[in-house]
Amino acid sequence: MERLQALFINPVLNKEIKLRFRSFKNFLGIFLFLAICGAVSLAFIYIETQLSHDSFTASDSRNLFMLLSMGQLGLIVFITPGLTAGAISGEREKQTLNIMLTTQQSSTSIILSKLFSSILFLTLMLVASLPLYSIVFLYGGVSPQMVFATFGYQLLTMLTIGSIGIMFSTFMKKTMLATITTYGMMLFFVVGTMILFFIMIRFILGVTPGPTGAGQSNNILPYLVLMLNPGVAMFTSFEDLFLHQFQQLGIDWPLWRGFTLSYITMTVVALLMAINRLRPSMRLKTARKKKE
Repeated sequence: MERLQALFINPVLNKEIKLRFRSFKNFLGIFLFLAICGAVSLAFIYIETQLSHDSFTASDSRNLFMLLSMGQLGLIVFITPGLTAGAISGEREKQTLNIMLTTQQSSTSIILSKLFSSILFLTLMLVASLPLYSIVFLYGGVSPQMVFATFGYQLLTMLTIGSIGIMFSTFMKKTMLATITTYGMMLFFVVGTMILFFIMIRFILGVTPGPTGAGQSNNILPYLVLMLNPGVAMFTSFEDLFLHQFQQLGIDWPLWRGFTLSYITMTVVALLMAINRLRPSMRLKTARKKKE
């Protein structure tokens, strides 16, 4: 119990949270985010009612929910690398990392504190947007289970991207290089996986992806590539996107399961690599002492 408290209640985490939430611009950012989401929701309702002669159906409400969810996911993918990629390299550039490493805080405690303090601001933004979904519930078309599942997708994506950013920040000395590398990997997850999927479907099935495609194959490589895409994985929970192509590939496993397993695995691997890399010289000294 004491070890668990040391991981999540420690001076490093307290300092990071105070530094991030004392700034007025953070709360201004939350206000602007909620204002934009509210404006988009009202504009969407206004446009739909004008086009449908003063009627807003449950189907329109579902479309509004998907629009808000995908917009929040895009915000997570865009902002999280910038918040986490400089967590360790920034301390190194300010020459405060060695001071931090001389404290009694373990490498695991430091890495987790940096990760949680970095993504806590985005988590607050997501939680603050929950009242906006009351508009969706007002018109129906969306269940509470779908809302919680969507937030689960977003939180897992945030945690994985943050872990990857922390890993690159630990391995690379320059914050700029770590940030560019993290954004490059996120670009591959969002755009590159889609391009690879269409190319693989074209060559494996011999057709262009679509509802009228023909052919049968047991190659799971397109599925393994596409499950890395957070946007597609979340959208398939709303609509049966690419279901026909997966059936042609002989795959009946839902994409959200592959997404969940792959992102949890990437999170654990990235954190372990960051923890092992944080104090490499100290581990070598300890190993030498044991040999002597």
